[in-house]
This record gives sequence, structure tokens and C-alpha cells, in this order.
Amino acid sequence: MNSSRIAVYPGSFDPLTNGHVNLVRRGLSLFDGVIVTMARNIRKTPLFSIDERVEMVREVFAGEPSVQIDTFDGLLVNYCQERGARVVMRGLRAVSDFEFEFQMASMNHSLAPEVETLFMMTEEGNFFLSSNLVKEVAILGGDVSPYVPASVHARLVEKLGHR
Repeated sequence: MNSSRIAVYPGSFDPLTNGHVNLVRRGLSLFDGVIVTMARNIRKTPLFSIDERVEMVREVFAGEPSVQIDTFDGLLVNYCQERGARVVMRGLRAVSDFEFEFQMASMNHSLAPEVETLFMMTEEGNFFLSSNLVKEVAILGGDVSPYVPASVHARLVEKLGHR
């Protein structure tokens, strides 16, 4: 992949949702490749281990050579510099997302001015969708199959012991 045409799409992806998948696919229409990456040292308590999340993302994008899956430690901008990526891709669902994302993008730009942040609006059908909401509904026994890829749904069922 030509490094100037690579976007990094960071997230916890716990679990990967159809909204995430949609953003990656749309990112591929703008870039030669998208690196879906997860921070190893997140402050959240994940339902799935980092290895399980990497595996799930790999399953969903199997056969898509323009999507790479990775993990990183430390600052996202340092990771981007190491990978030769000049764009961080972020999804926005609502105005409330913008405040946090704007702060992060501003800090990242201050640390590494050559790394730009591209905000992409989530598709209308995914405005309400978040990993945390999907996780909560799944834990409480709700059907989240419309909101996640089939392989991710199977992992949720296996992990939680119910549909």
C-alpha cells in the first residue's frame, strides 16, 4: 500500500458493529487501504480480549487485501508515523461525538501536524449504534443480530451463552 493513501481507523471494536464495517468500506473508496487498529492499553474493560477482537475483525474482512488489522501501544499519532499513514479516520454519529473527537483530533494535530483526521458521518441507519449499546443489549439477552456481522453475532452468542 502506498503510505500516503493509507487511513488508520482506530477503535476498541468491542464488538465490531455494522456501523464500523460500513465506515471501513466507505474508507476504501477514498484510500488505497485502511488499517483497522486497536489500542492494547485501553482504559475500558472489554468483553472480548484484544486477540478475540483482532480475530473477529479479520474474519469480517477476510479476502479484502486492502484492509489490514493491527494493534498498537502508546500514542495513535506515533503509530501512524511508524506505519507511514497520514490520515486517521473517525466516524461521527451525533453532535455529542464531535466534542470528544474534536479534542482528540486537535491534540493529535498538535503532536503530529502531518497526520490529518478525517471525520465521516455514520450512515443514517447506524446513527444510534455503538459497541457499548450493542454489548449492553446482548448481555441483557436482546437480539443484536441486525447490528453486527453474522460472525460477530456468533461470537457474542458463544461468549454470553444466549441469543
